Amino acid sequence: MGEIEDAIERADREAFTKDPPKTLKGQIGFLLKQLGSAKAVAQELGVTADSVNRYRRGARKHARADVASKIDDAVKARWQPLVRKRRQKQAATTGGITVETRARFGYSAAVGTTDDGRFRRLTVHLPPTYAQRLFDARNAGASDQQMRGIIAEGFKDVYFQDGGGRAMGLSDVEINDIDYLDLDY
Repeated sequence: MGEIEDAIERADREAFTKDPPKTLKGQIGFLLKQLGSAKAVAQELGVTADSVNRYRRGARKHARADVASKIDDAVKARWQPLVRKRRQKQAATTGGITVETRARFGYSAAVGTTDDGRFRRLTVHLPPTYAQRLFDARNAGASDQQMRGIIAEGFKDVYFQDGGGRAMGLSDVEINDIDYLDLDY
């Protein structure tokens, strides 16, 4: 994985907006909703469908330790993708994405201005369109360099050109020598 994809993964892991169900009855209810039937849940957990129904009704309040561990793992494996999908949709439609980095930025500019790259520490909030492009590129299997290009373009528009208010002769921005890069959405 590249630096950008690692940053997206970290942001996803830190993004628990709501904890998964903690009670046995709640966990089984969630798994039933996800898998569709007591038989499917039973196959996943290695127990009988009758046991699953007892857990669902609350007739059995506690599962054996090995079964409880399987239930917990099955819930967590299905819970986080739902949270991730919801947060990414929010970032891509309304919230945008915040990029914090320390890296060497170089750029192409008009004759007579400096285009020497230098290290900068930046925290820039990029609009939802850049978040959508970044997620789309990641889902399509884009390289780290391609995702850097999307972030660099966002930095050019938002930070260097201030939304069209300055540095209009700036044509390309490059991110090189990344010390660190964190994303939040």
